[in-house]
Amino acid sequence: MDIYTIIFLALAVFIFLRLRNVLGQRTGSERPPFDRAAARAALQGKQDNNVMPIPGQVIDQTPLAPTADVVPPTDRWKGIAEPGSDLEAGLNAIAAQDSSFDPRHFISGAKGAYEMIVMAFANGDRRALKDLLSSDVYESFEAAIKDREKNEQKTETRFVSIEKSELVGAEVRDRAAQLTVRFVSQMISVTRDKAGAIVDGNPDKVADITDVWTFARDITSRDPNWKLVGTGSAQ
Repeated sequence: MDIYTIIFLALAVFIFLRLRNVLGQRTGSERPPFDRAAARAALQGKQDNNVMPIPGQVIDQTPLAPTADVVPPTDRWKGIAEPGSDLEAGLNAIAAQDSSFDPRHFISGAKGAYEMIVMAFANGDRRALKDLLSSDVYESFEAAIKDREKNEQKTETRFVSIEKSELVGAEVRDRAAQLTVRFVSQMISVTRDKAGAIVDGNPDKVADITDVWTFARDITSRDPNWKLVGTGSAQ
């Protein structure tokens, strides 16, 4: 053999050894090749035997048993309106058109509005009153403020407490929901003239005040705020 043949044989042996080191040898414990078709068939069979339904695809029509969290219709306005009363009917009418209506939340807000309006009126704060009153009620309040200013009088009012706030009326008129609240409060109020002399009230006496106010809001509007649309008083 010439020198070139020997060189080629040496290269062939070298390449064979390198490939053997890289690829390895079969030992009999190698993992069998992955059969995609067999795996897919096995998975399909498993799914047929143990189906996992997707929530929402099937609606169970079986009536649910009552639970402690379900409030019966007769208790919907418990503590607010007597069953069968006109107040209950009015609340039902409002809730039928406004699913977010919550009378307890309303009463809490009405108490805050009541105090704000009384104080704004005493201080002659027209800007605050405009945001809380309907146009008709605002005109009435402003007329009283103007009369006070004309006579150079000032009113000093201080809340002691709101003893009670309860719904006494509810109805839907056209697109407006109307709720009437009776407030029983204690406050100190006195009106003085330019010289400081007392014109009305007593700065040292706590007076019991009962007001009956009606609030309204457009049920079809996105504006959640209620406005004072009527005022009255009771002994």
